[in-house]
Amino acid sequence: MNRKKSAIQFTVITATALSLLLAGCSSETAKPSPAATGTSTGAASSAVPEVKYPTSFKYWVPMNGNAAAVMKNYNEMAAYKEIEKKTGTKVEFQHPPTGQEKDQFNIMLASNSLPDVIEYNFASGMGQSTAQSPDSLIKGKQILRLNELIEKNAPHLTKVLKDHPEFRKMITTDEGNIYVMPFLLGDEQLSVVNGPIFRQDWLDKLGLKVPTTIPEWETVLTAFRDKDPNGNGKKDEIPFYMNLSGDFDTNNLLVGAWGITTDFYNDKGKVKYGPIQPEYKEFLATLARWYKAGLIDKDYASITDAKLKDAKITNSQVGAYSGYAGSGLGRYLSLVQPTTPSFSLVGAPYPKLKEGAAASLGQYTMPFTGYGAAVSTQAKNPDQIIKWLDYKYSQEGALLMNFGIEGESYKMENGYPKYTDLIMNNPDKLPITQAMAKYFQASWSGPFVQDKRYIEQYYTIPAQRDAQKAWTAADHTKQMPGISLTADESTKTASIMNDVKTYRDEMFNKFVMNGEPIENFDKYVQTMKGMGIEEAIKARQAGLDRFNTRK
Repeated sequence: MNRKKSAIQFTVITATALSLLLAGCSSETAKPSPAATGTSTGAASSAVPEVKYPTSFKYWVPMNGNAAAVMKNYNEMAAYKEIEKKTGTKVEFQHPPTGQEKDQFNIMLASNSLPDVIEYNFASGMGQSTAQSPDSLIKGKQILRLNELIEKNAPHLTKVLKDHPEFRKMITTDEGNIYVMPFLLGDEQLSVVNGPIFRQDWLDKLGLKVPTTIPEWETVLTAFRDKDPNGNGKKDEIPFYMNLSGDFDTNNLLVGAWGITTDFYNDKGKVKYGPIQPEYKEFLATLARWYKAGLIDKDYASITDAKLKDAKITNSQVGAYSGYAGSGLGRYLSLVQPTTPSFSLVGAPYPKLKEGAAASLGQYTMPFTGYGAAVSTQAKNPDQIIKWLDYKYSQEGALLMNFGIEGESYKMENGYPKYTDLIMNNPDKLPITQAMAKYFQASWSGPFVQDKRYIEQYYTIPAQRDAQKAWTAADHTKQMPGISLTADESTKTASIMNDVKTYRDEMFNKFVMNGEPIENFDKYVQTMKGMGIEEAIKARQAGLDRFNTRK
């Protein structure tokens, strides 16, 4: 995949290579697929002492929304039913209530009442959700260092890391600890999945091109406001449906045109915090002008209900928004086109500041983001649990997690696992992601290597594939890698960042929608500095410097 100025260099595992990789670490119970014929596990597997799978263990994991729509517990997923047959292990899945995952995670750590396995995003250094760093959780004897356990009991993951040392660098902390059985993106194609989306039929009706710059966005949004593109004779269009965290924190939409992000970013080896940069002031001033002009949904700050967004988009009120190529583009086309064939969507490139300017920053997900399955110190049989988790990195386990049950959710065609109509055209009319969730976990995350052949089939509509190409053209050189903070850095900056982010969001809304004079931006920056943002930047700089020297 071609990419402009991409600084995120990691070895791309093609579909064929991934098949061979997984075949090379196939489990003792795995059946060879056509793609795996002639491969062997090598000496590493024979050196592993005989370890049985665990009889049972407790597994805490937040439940994905698509899974929650079709099941009460991951035990109902076909892949896990099959893993239980293969291993004989009964897993007691524990799912925190939706919306309470972070609170429940922190309560669990504070009480030190831990299950055997905790699947979560542990990467505090990347602005994620844990107050303590993985190293501090290991030092505090809450989760285990997994290096030796993996070496002795996880031949399949060991081979993945041996063949792809860039993965090992990402999953290892600065203190040399591996703390989770990781979720890994097996191909760069899986890293760019989100971006700006426009109503193509509205653009066509008004004689407009897909906008590529901030001024062109303003022209298009103004036309959406004034020229009745939905044709109902009412001025009820919402030119831009804005989502504070999703648009700006997740994918750098609009703010990336100024060459910054709404969080920490890497400017040629120097860590900066976007919301205190001069360019952020210009970004806020632009949004404030758009909001006052009625180009942005006036209720953006209070809307958190995904169903309301669905209603506004499917009822032909929204002209532009951001979303995933799957749930944000393909799903809406599938929902609306059967009754309104003219409804069409297009993925727009991340807009540049002006014609001829540098490429905007865009959404990009690192191959490892800190998500995976940790083993708690209260587990009585960690070696057996690691062996069970390692099964997902084997050929057979990887097929289960990415494609489900052969003959049911997929069929092998010339070595390619092709989804059946049970997934792609579900007889119960389930959306593809929900049909997938009944069988396997590829459409979100977990301790396995995500296979790009999943997304090749998930993007069934040309507009989805075209959108991904458009979004890929963004600049990703300022992406922060997966740094980790020391226990001291994490402790000192966790409360700082909680306060800073709360204040950032509060002031964002004041500047954009409540008439806070943009002239007060310097005062806002000074308040941030008073909260300790410079200390947090210093900690991330130290983390980046350490990451760059990892081997």
